[in-house]
Parts: sequence; structure tokens; C-alpha cells
Amino acid sequence: MKNRLKKYIPNEFKESIYEIDFLALYERGIRLLLIDIDNTLANYKVALPSEENIELVEKLKEMGFEVILISNNNFKRVSTFAKPFQDVEFVHYALKPLKCGYRKALRKASRNYQKEEVAAVGDQLMTDVKGTNKMGFYNILVRPIEKKTDVITTKINRFFEKKKLRKIKKKYPKLYEERLKDYESM
Repeated sequence: MKNRLKKYIPNEFKESIYEIDFLALYERGIRLLLIDIDNTLANYKVALPSEENIELVEKLKEMGFEVILISNNNFKRVSTFAKPFQDVEFVHYALKPLKCGYRKALRKASRNYQKEEVAAVGDQLMTDVKGTNKMGFYNILVRPIEKKTDVITTKINRFFEKKKLRKIKKKYPKLYEERLKDYESM
């Protein structure tokens, strides 16, 4: 994407990870899912995945996806949350939106994936969307589960996110309407 603002525009927006049409992703050739933890699968204060989280990941694996959890959070938080999942790798301190965490996730994958085979799911424009757009991955932005549990760095990101949203709305009104209007109305 040549325009700097476009790197903040997701391919899709969904109300939650449970609203995503994973069959459509599979049919488009996606085989690796990089899923954020905090405020995508659970709020920041929840230490372990819910039964619903575990069932979702198991369903995704049965469909033929490989799932890797990717988070900017610390090792203790991410490893504790990831432990109940069967055969699911994770990346902590991913430093999203930098590419290094995504590259680490790709190295942890069971095989080499082309960028067209990778999709990511997350709740932030400044980290999840920007980072995956830089990598050339398909991305889906979801509504944060509980913003009031955000850590300070995420609160700062959400402040800057509002400025980006205003600029996107002005420069790309059609894309804003299609992919970001509902996200901003939270």
C-alpha cells in the first residue's frame, strides 16, 4: 500500500472473532491464522482461555488451519493463556506493528506459508492492522472485548487510532464506511 493511511485499513471488520466467516477464509486459501489474545480472545484481566475460546481454536484446527497466538504481552501472560490449547504455538513480546514478531510466528509455523495463506485477527489498528498490512497478510479487525481493561500502552494507541480514523474518514470515505465505521462507533 503506497499511501501511509491505507496501512491502517483492515480487510474486514467483525463484531467479534466468533462472527468471522472462517470457511470463506479457508476457501480463499488461508491456512495460517495469527490470533491476538488481549481484547480479541479475552480481556486483559482474564488469565485463561474460556471454553468458547478453546472450542473455536479446536474447530479451526479441524477445518485445516494452523493457529498461532501472537501478542505484545509478556511471556508469563501469553504462555499461561496459551497452555490450555492443544498444539498451538505462541509469540510473546511480538512488538506489533514491527515485522519481527510476525516473522517469529512464521518461523514457529509447521511449514513455510506464503503471505497469501496467512490471515491475522486483532482488535487494534495501530498494532494488529498496521503490522499485518506491512507483512502483506489478510487481516480482520474485531471490536475490543472490554476496552476498560486496556493496559496503558493500548490506551495510548487508541488515542492515536482516533486521529487516524478521522483522517481515513476524510481521505477514504468509502473504505471507512465499509470497514471502519462500525469499529469506530464503539
